[in-house]
Amino acid sequence: MGTVMFFHLMQSAPADTLAVNAPRALGQGWRVMVRGTDPAALDLLDQALWLKGGDDSFLPHGLDGGPHDADQPVLLGLGQPVNGAKVLALIDGAEATDAEIAAMERVWVLFDGNDPARLQAARAQWKAMTTAGHAAQYWSEESGRWEKKAESAAR
Repeated sequence: MGTVMFFHLMQSAPADTLAVNAPRALGQGWRVMVRGTDPAALDLLDQALWLKGGDDSFLPHGLDGGPHDADQPVLLGLGQPVNGAKVLALIDGAEATDAEIAAMERVWVLFDGNDPARLQAARAQWKAMTTAGHAAQYWSEESGRWEKKAESAAR
């Protein structure tokens, strides 16, 4: 069972955080599934990820629904991680089941800290996930850099 990592975005967009974290996961040999709730937002994320990193750090990814979903190192979609992902990134209020969380090395919950509804939803997810016994970390960039603000051990 891996760790759930909450990322309280105050200055960055999800694409910025994913452009940093996804290559690290891929470097560990872990594929990534990015689960959203809005196809239009996933299209925008797809476009943004093509522009991140310039020529030096291409992030191989694709939108689900194509013939090569199972082969994508980073798959963006609304559904199941059909690419053998060991990291599940939840954006735009997406959720995961206890079984999905338990099967992952990492679950990243990225939420907009400037949106009161998203902040409240993330608090509810933290409570549900830690109550279920999952290890969790809460990271905030409120100070301008990422700082770990809270941690809950697995039970």
